Amino acid sequence: MANIHSQKKRILRTERERLENRRYTSAIRTHFRSLQAQSDGGDATAAEATHRTLVSTIDKAVKRGAMHRNTGARKKSRAAKLLSGSSAGS
Repeated sequence: MANIHSQKKRILRTERERLENRRYTSAIRTHFRSLQAQSDGGDATAAEATHRTLVSTIDKAVKRGAMHRNTGARKKSRAAKLLSGSSAGS
């Protein structure tokens, strides 16, 4: 445990930031899984809505620093590929 007051504050702040980052990454994984399920099920309208939500969440995570921008771009690209595969199949 830290002895310096500013370091104790920094530990608390880091933990808060870590939990916030985990909320973003967890939400992104959840949206991605639901997008995959909807595209497999052939529900194009729900898949489009989920895709919009997923892209928005990814952009917010990248803006905040919870995710690297290349990682965000890769995830958005994979989501778009998944969406186009579902709409082509319908």
